[in-house]
Amino acid sequence: MTATQSAPTSLDDEAVLLVGHGSRREKSNEQVRTLAADLEERLGIPVDAGFLELAEPAIDEAIAGLAGAVSAVTTVQLSLFAASHVKNDVPLAVQQARETHDDLTVHNGAHLGVHPALVDLLDDRAAAVEAELGVNRETDDVAVVLCARGSSDPDANSDAHKLARLLYEGRAFDRVETAFIGVTEPLLDERLHTVAKDRPDAVVVLPYMLGDGVLTGRIRDGAAEFDEEYPYVEAGAGDPLGTDGRLLDVLGDRWQEARTDSVDMSCDTCKYKVELDGYEEDVGGAKALLRAMTHQETHADRDDVDDQPHTHDAPESHVAVCTNQTCAADGAPAVLERLRQAARDSEACDARITRSSCLGRCGDGPMVAVYPDGVWYGGVEETDAERIVSSHLDRDRIVSDLVDQTL
Repeated sequence: MTATQSAPTSLDDEAVLLVGHGSRREKSNEQVRTLAADLEERLGIPVDAGFLELAEPAIDEAIAGLAGAVSAVTTVQLSLFAASHVKNDVPLAVQQARETHDDLTVHNGAHLGVHPALVDLLDDRAAAVEAELGVNRETDDVAVVLCARGSSDPDANSDAHKLARLLYEGRAFDRVETAFIGVTEPLLDERLHTVAKDRPDAVVVLPYMLGDGVLTGRIRDGAAEFDEEYPYVEAGAGDPLGTDGRLLDVLGDRWQEARTDSVDMSCDTCKYKVELDGYEEDVGGAKALLRAMTHQETHADRDDVDDQPHTHDAPESHVAVCTNQTCAADGAPAVLERLRQAARDSEACDARITRSSCLGRCGDGPMVAVYPDGVWYGGVEETDAERIVSSHLDRDRIVSDLVDQTL
């Protein structure tokens, strides 16, 4: 039993927040809460569940609920790969919580990532499908297709390929390939057709998903369609990760890393930190921050929830006020509070107004960025706040004399 598997004896003043994405489907949210309860039993300290969107409590609300009882909270992210939620959205929420609760230490943990326990879990999921199909990797040619969600972040997609390779190494599979259900290539149907050309005895499709939701259903449908189209190949899809106890092994390790300030993110291949071919425009900390601030607007107000579960309502505008050292010295905190007050007084304003770290325009501030419009105001004074609200946020009329740049 590892250190993270045994109950600590001196952690009375510490809690964990397990951060899930959140879903309109309550079954998915219950999975996060179940894992939180199991992790609490494993670690021996309080573990609450919080959600990035679509479910309650939100991250800030969950941390506020813990703040009165403990002096330290460690967030552990129930995300498979390090894409935008892990790199942008959760860190922004954690930073805002730190500013709100000055007397609370908040550690930000990593995602699930690549871990031996996950490889072992995938191996068992594959074995279950083999048994169902009546094949054996030791005597039959069994191909595996690991199907993940897909991301616009190459760093996240590369981890899917790494997991597939680790699943292949040392095992008797004929081959293990990677596919995605959307966003990037190769898509599942394309990969299955390619695998079929080698005429394996069976193809095992593994949904690399936490829950049994819409995307997992699409993967199962894809495997079933492939099975009908290629009668000479047995094909079947496995179960998602669910609430298997091996997830607790990973979460326990991520908790221990975070609380000891030893989180190791994949910065060497992060598109926000290094210039990768095809992603040059994403380089820069401000790009990551702005992506986090505009995320909700990007996915807002869709009606096709059944087909597009990654949706939610959001305010019309997100306003970020730089409160880094230079802007703060020039009066940014007063600008922030006046903007918030003007927004509260307005009957037409639908905006979220938050603090921001440096927006990279030192000396031109205080800076105020309005999204999704991509309008940055510079040299904003406290008396300008009401104009920004009454003109821009209420009536979509840009305050031209304050514009610093547009993106």
